[in-house]
Amino acid sequence: MNEQDKIIVGLDIGTTKISVIVSRRNEHGKLEVLGSGRAESLGVLRGVVSNIDKTVNSIRDAVDEASAKAGFDIREVYVGIAGQHIRSLQHRGILVRDNQDDEISGRDVERLVNDMHKLVLQPGEKIIHVLPQDYIVDHEQGIKEPIGMAGVRLEANFHIIAGQVNPIRNIYKCVKKAGLEVKDLILEPLASSAAVLSDEEKEAGVALVDIGGGTTDIAIFQDNIIRHTAVIPFGGNVITEDIKEGCMIMRNQAEQLKVRFGSAFAVEAQENEIVSIPGLRGMPPREISVKNLSHIIQARMEEIVEHVFYEIKHSGFRNKLIGGIVLTGGGSKLKSLPQLVEYITGMNARVGYPTEHLCKGYTDEIKHPMYATGIGLNIKGFEDFDYERERARQKEPVRTLAGEEAGDSEAEEREETKSTKAPKMRWFDRILNTGKRFFEEDDSEFE
Repeated sequence: MNEQDKIIVGLDIGTTKISVIVSRRNEHGKLEVLGSGRAESLGVLRGVVSNIDKTVNSIRDAVDEASAKAGFDIREVYVGIAGQHIRSLQHRGILVRDNQDDEISGRDVERLVNDMHKLVLQPGEKIIHVLPQDYIVDHEQGIKEPIGMAGVRLEANFHIIAGQVNPIRNIYKCVKKAGLEVKDLILEPLASSAAVLSDEEKEAGVALVDIGGGTTDIAIFQDNIIRHTAVIPFGGNVITEDIKEGCMIMRNQAEQLKVRFGSAFAVEAQENEIVSIPGLRGMPPREISVKNLSHIIQARMEEIVEHVFYEIKHSGFRNKLIGGIVLTGGGSKLKSLPQLVEYITGMNARVGYPTEHLCKGYTDEIKHPMYATGIGLNIKGFEDFDYERERARQKEPVRTLAGEEAGDSEAEEREETKSTKAPKMRWFDRILNTGKRFFEEDDSEFE
């Protein structure tokens, strides 16, 4: 398939919204957004599906809108996953190679990664991603690309992301009931990082903080390697609930107050600025001080930022993040939030917009940070497409490792082809494809 004919669809199932973005890649490698759809998320709570039917209806509404704008019948989607059930852990894998005369191949690394999927986790958990950080060859540490080296003992430090089985299955069920197929499942902060972070920032060290409606997702990069991930079960919805109860108003009024007049720094609010809220039937309007509103918002945002700062310190990379903190997601547009983050953490902070990978002509709506995950899912989709295309180009025969029987089956040939071709891809993208196959196999249990 011609690269410019390939169309990718990203589906972001969030707590406050469900968004769909349809795009293709132009000759310069930039994304051209063909259409987008958005629907209110009625069946998701803190990133986890809580009502199947309502979520399915919201997905259909968003998909229908995006499909009509793009003039494209949507069948396959790349889906983001988040939620408070996500956790990460570190683990070291060891592989003793059979033949020390042969150099380390892509298949050796593949076997090492596959072994990580056999880890015994807590009950009801399954691995989503296995991300290699660095390798050790015969006790030589700090190796990023071991392929082609000579050695007997191959070790690797892995960052493993796991989640509860039932929330993952519910996502698959919702997508399938909406008439769609899950092409791949990708952790949302990883997708957002692809949209708003540059390679230079990932090399220098940066913490991505995606503030959504129900959760705040964190991904820390250093030396182009993901070092730490975390999900905090607080987001913009908690602030809205605080405003609702503190000001004794309706929830939709609280949301509008937060977006239009809210500030994360109460000291910047004017003392005499008053907002009048229409009262209920027969009741007088309610006057709310913008200063008091900002105090409510700042109190909750301080709690969220302190959680974020704890995760940064817990990762051990607090003093190695030259790129500081990049805020994205719908909650990142809160007025004066970067200043509050800098005040609490002492680190530089900015708001990340998903515009770097978009070609000219995108709408103002798409450049909003709330679409960072959706744009990132499209970017990961095209990386997956590039990987599959490279595999298809591999035609020459391959040989098996010493000590293994040569198979003549088509499945074995495909596996060998993938292993020898893998070194040409970035390891991060190849491992995401491993996680994709893992969930495709698991998904057959409840089809």
